[in-house]
Amino acid sequence: MRKLVLAISMLAIAVSAAFADPIKDRQALMKERGKLAGQLSKVVKGEEDFDAAAVLTTLKALQANAEKFDAETLFPAGSDKGDTTAAPKIWEDKAGFNTAEDKLLTHVKAAVASPPADADALKAQLNTIGGDCGTCHQTYRIKKG
Repeated sequence: MRKLVLAISMLAIAVSAAFADPIKDRQALMKERGKLAGQLSKVVKGEEDFDAAAVLTTLKALQANAEKFDAETLFPAGSDKGDTTAAPKIWEDKAGFNTAEDKLLTHVKAAVASPPADADALKAQLNTIGGDCGTCHQTYRIKKG
């Protein structure tokens, strides 16, 4: 009986994973990414004081976010329909899309490996990272009306 309960539980977990909502999952990931970038942007704009430890913590969180990105899971075939701003170009050019995300991850890892010493150094790093985001959005995202 115990084995049957365990088997049913495992099946339920597998079924729920199969029905995960990739649109909501990717929106949550991108929302978190935007929030983290926004925190760094406040420091660059002088709205918050530069705190090296806090900046590094945020950069590490941004790296963890970028490492969670998996195009196959977040952008499977058929997830271009519904409440999404994902452009068809994602599915037409998966290699380019993955390359864009890899570039972002590389730049975020570099920022973590060489943490900025001041707001000006953070600004340079954030300009690079933000440029990666902007390039990807221009190519692989539908602009909202």
